[in-house]
Amino acid sequence: MTVEVAVVPVAGLGTRLLPLTRSIPKELLPLGSKPVLQHVVEELTSVGIRQIILITGAGEDSIRQHFEVNPTLQRQLHNKGKARELAELQSLTSDVRIDFVNQPQQLGLGHAIWCARDAVAERPFLIALGDAMFGLNNSSVSQRLLRTFQTTEADVAIAFQQVPEQRVSRYGVAKPGTMNINSDGAFEVLDLIEKPAIEEAPSHYAIAARYVCRANIFERLADTKAGVGGEIQLTDAFCSLINTGGKVVGVPLADGEKRYDVGNFDSYFSAFAEIACSDPVHGNQLRHHLQSMLDAT
Repeated sequence: MTVEVAVVPVAGLGTRLLPLTRSIPKELLPLGSKPVLQHVVEELTSVGIRQIILITGAGEDSIRQHFEVNPTLQRQLHNKGKARELAELQSLTSDVRIDFVNQPQQLGLGHAIWCARDAVAERPFLIALGDAMFGLNNSSVSQRLLRTFQTTEADVAIAFQQVPEQRVSRYGVAKPGTMNINSDGAFEVLDLIEKPAIEEAPSHYAIAARYVCRANIFERLADTKAGVGGEIQLTDAFCSLINTGGKVVGVPLADGEKRYDVGNFDSYFSAFAEIACSDPVHGNQLRHHLQSMLDAT
């Protein structure tokens, strides 16, 4: 079952990054030389996604503008002989169709995904959170997730990362069943608990910003009531699926595979520094500059 469509929620207000996100959506904050959302789009196109549905909120026209064709800018780059910049700009959406769906109210991730129901229709689809990327060390998490979804004939496949015990209360956490059900180290998911207390967490496997679903998840979302935080939780819809015989599997991040996100200032600063230092053009100079700063302290 080929998956060619992805849903990317980008409607969050980014309140933990104020005042930085007062007028800039967090998904457009730079990670190195590109905004985080562009990293996400490039990841998705690299695994065969041909349509991306961005779930936007009010006041996020800048996201639309980033992906729209800008003839004036392209003409200026052409006239100035900036072939590399022009080629990069043109390649941004040359291999993918990008559509926009509005989320009129901030009612949670589950509601954001439900808003995409008409655009997705009956197709299986990948979900990628727009404020998280897996871009360094040749990450293949989305490819493995798609492969596991297909080979196990699952209703839902979810990426997981192992987190320290003191951080489990920040995530949706899995109760694993049978382990290593395929060569990608996938496991059966028996239950999911959203932001559990440390003593109630069934494992250290935390949901890691990537999912693949059959379209039947929309039926579950339609019946899902507000849960943790007064929001419609995607994990609650997954649990409903599990409880009625649906098949949900987990795919762990591989050794050395790392999630980068812009959820708060600590994670954003760390992600920016690491990705900028890895830039093939500018990274070496930045590393030397940072080293000189450390040597001077």
